[in-house]
Amino acid sequence: MNKSLIGALVGGLILFMWQFLSWSILPIHQAEMEYTDMQDTILDCLVNSGIEEGTYFMPRLDDDASQEAQEAFYADQMGKPWAVVSYHSELSNNMGMNMFRGLVVNILAVFLLCYILVGREDLNFQKVLISSVMVGLIGYFTISYLGAIWFETPTMGQLIDSIVQWALCGAWLGWWLNRK
Repeated sequence: MNKSLIGALVGGLILFMWQFLSWSILPIHQAEMEYTDMQDTILDCLVNSGIEEGTYFMPRLDDDASQEAQEAFYADQMGKPWAVVSYHSELSNNMGMNMFRGLVVNILAVFLLCYILVGREDLNFQKVLISSVMVGLIGYFTISYLGAIWFETPTMGQLIDSIVQWALCGAWLGWWLNRK
């Protein structure tokens, strides 16, 4: 248990440090946060519309629309513009709490991986490293990539993160968990 806790703490820090580099210093997630010189116009439009905070897929009919109305609506919309908008009424900079929550989630994720790995009699550096990268890829494929399939969002940064951060963590755990 002690090995798993220390492995999770250090592994969580490794993930956290990679995420810091990935999102702040390296241009890995540039495609996920593009700039438009129309941002003031778009934001003014959203603010003045009276829209409530939330994430919206547009165009979309109300949930109460009949099946026939939905089919006709979407047939009419084919080939026309569409958007996904996440709207918040005010920008807040709660970086400290967000970073704390991120670190806690990272530690928990690595602890869960340790739980899966510890106790295997055939555990070695290579198996831990490969298992760690597989965990990263499972997360990427079932969350980021599936979302990209439906909403056509860029995920190359997420793929790089999934491989690099979990390989770094796996290298640490491969060394740490195999110490006698």
